[in-house]
Amino acid sequence: MKVLVPVKRVVDYNVKVRVRSDGTGVETAGVKMSMNPFDEIAVEEAIRLKEKGVVSEIIAVSLGVAACAETIRTALAMGADRGILVETDAELQPLAVAKLLRALAEREQPRLMILGKQAIDDDMNATGQMLAALLGWSQGTFASKITIDGDTATVTREVDGGLETVALTMPAIITTDLRLNEPRYASLPNIMKARKKPIETVRPADLGVDPAPRLKTLRVVEPPKRQAGAKVASVAELVAKLRTEAKVI
Repeated sequence: MKVLVPVKRVVDYNVKVRVRSDGTGVETAGVKMSMNPFDEIAVEEAIRLKEKGVVSEIIAVSLGVAACAETIRTALAMGADRGILVETDAELQPLAVAKLLRALAEREQPRLMILGKQAIDDDMNATGQMLAALLGWSQGTFASKITIDGDTATVTREVDGGLETVALTMPAIITTDLRLNEPRYASLPNIMKARKKPIETVRPADLGVDPAPRLKTLRVVEPPKRQAGAKVASVAELVAKLRTEAKVI
């Protein structure tokens, strides 16, 4: 079975995000970038399925600028077999990403697509669901456990009330949650091998998709700084401050 895993290049989770001085977005110049952590989990799960003999080929896909090839190389070093870069300078929003992935799915014909449930830069949590709707595939989101048996995928989902288990008929879309697994570190030999693994580069036009954004960012501002707390001497003083200063009661 072939599995396709999208991987997104984002600002590293250890970096403190700064807003550009002109308010047009987040500063990325000279900032460390890395693979979206939820996508790392997706790559790891695909590799584990391959190690179990369920998956025969893992294709890592990234969409964006040419530097996204580095993110694909990371996935290849972890254990993916080949990569596809959809190169574009356009601002990619979830619907455009879903349409591009649909086009790749129609071309590559995978039986399974595993995505991170969300990206840590925009927190949209929409691409997997949109992709499932466009393809007409079954979907299991927020997966904390995945079991594949023939043409059926059993997914344990993390929901507000606890855990929910669903059975999906292949082909299927699965989005990963944090507790699904712990991604491995790429070994030096695998990093060297990844340099020889193929990465195909295509453009959105080659896939028949217009990635132009439908939403326009007007302005980006930092959240207000948190005010210092204060101690009160009694419950009566606390209630008075909540009533007169905070005005919450």
